[in-house]
Amino acid sequence: MNLPAEDYRCYNHPDREAYISCQRCERLICPDCMRDASVGFQCPSCIAEGAKTVRQPTTLAGGAVSGREGRVSMILIGINVAAYVAQLATGDRAGDVYQQGALQAYVTADGDYWRLLTSAFLHGSMLHLLFNMYALYLFGPFVERALGTARFVVAYLTSAIAGSIVVYLLADPATVTIGASGAVFGLFGMALIFLLKAKQDVRTLLVLLAINAFISVAGPNISWEGHLGGFVAGVALGAVFAYAPRDRRTLVQSLAIGGLWIIMVAAFVLRTMQLTP
Repeated sequence: MNLPAEDYRCYNHPDREAYISCQRCERLICPDCMRDASVGFQCPSCIAEGAKTVRQPTTLAGGAVSGREGRVSMILIGINVAAYVAQLATGDRAGDVYQQGALQAYVTADGDYWRLLTSAFLHGSMLHLLFNMYALYLFGPFVERALGTARFVVAYLTSAIAGSIVVYLLADPATVTIGASGAVFGLFGMALIFLLKAKQDVRTLLVLLAINAFISVAGPNISWEGHLGGFVAGVALGAVFAYAPRDRRTLVQSLAIGGLWIIMVAAFVLRTMQLTP
């Protein structure tokens, strides 16, 4: 039996003739609508519908798997390097990057709240920068791979702020503090938790932490307060990311991070009240 010509039309493009049927819905499709399937061809609608049933891979913390792992870590390194170049370029000018971005409690309490963050991207010397960026290069991609892009950005910035808050609380209010060490120690803390979660050998990392802890306390002009704040925040974040129940993971993680920020803001407000008349 011969069918009328109008019956051989693509269901997506009625003006085009079609003689191939979708293997899933059996509707006729033209060459532009043909998508390779395991057997024969499928139409775009069936391909899209099938993709919904495929479980998307996630990171250890439940984030989306990035196609370019370590990209954010490299961007952060670039920002730190650019900030250091800007420091060198502005030198000792009254409005230079160092003077406007470094953390100093009295000035911060007077309204320069941005210093809690900007200080984490400034460094006192080339050696200071190299040490922190090398640690970020080693541990950043590992933590980023475990968290996914969005969670990694939140975790890094939270660790940086946590380090600054502890400096703000415990250090001499006249002390000037800069450096990415708080954020880097946050990465150390998260890496430790993730390795324990995966039942990996953590002895090398523990030795590294012990060495850094000793240097933090014994070394001159080193902010042990920033290191402590970043590390404690990193351990807390790592535990939340690694052990949150799978069925409501995002909710638990969001509430925990929100709780940590409430604690940090409360501590900041109380310390500010102490430092301002």
